[in-house]
Amino acid sequence: MPLPFHIQTLAIGMKIHREGTNILILLFIVLAALNVPIWLFIPPYIIPGILSAISIVVYCFVFNFFRCPQRHYHGERRGMVVSSVDGKVVAIERTYEGEYLKSDAIMLSVFMSPLNVHANWFPVDGEVEYVAHHNGRFYSAYLPKASTDNERSTIGILADCGKRITVRQIAGAMARRIVTYAHKGEEASIDEHLGFIKFGSRVDLYLPLDTEILVNIGDITHGGVTPVAKFN
Repeated sequence: MPLPFHIQTLAIGMKIHREGTNILILLFIVLAALNVPIWLFIPPYIIPGILSAISIVVYCFVFNFFRCPQRHYHGERRGMVVSSVDGKVVAIERTYEGEYLKSDAIMLSVFMSPLNVHANWFPVDGEVEYVAHHNGRFYSAYLPKASTDNERSTIGILADCGKRITVRQIAGAMARRIVTYAHKGEEASIDEHLGFIKFGSRVDLYLPLDTEILVNIGDITHGGVTPVAKFN
């Protein structure tokens, strides 16, 4: 069931991600069921007013979380790696990626707060060669062990320039659901969504060691827009 038109076009015409449609409808019904009886049966208006204000704040927070901006990358595509998500760069380090690349790689991690857009974009154009989901814990996504211990999905991509990279969606302390749209054998495009992670999380990119990194720790990235690396 689609959202009402006024909800879909709220706040500068921002579209709502399909993962949030049912949640927003259900939340609206629940909040209405709580607020209407209180306004009808509890005078004076201070308590109902406070509850309504809290309900509006909660709804706007959830609405903001599921916003889905339409983006198109306009820069050079071949040999470029573009950020998969909105967030802050929290790690750039050499490590061993033993699931898909099975070699040392540069890990570039971007952390998403609950206020960021949580849609995930493909970081390169190419072909999806590997997809796997792993159950795990829900440590804070900031922690290094989150990459290997948390609930996560791993996507291996052969870029159109011949380089292979790994994308890892990682659940955090709040995030309890990872959605992966990528399927083995399908085309990967920087302009398309790879998946979605609900309520705060992290995405790691594992890149060849000779990759030129274009960002620094603490930099802010935008999914599908910000170039973060360049293949040599």
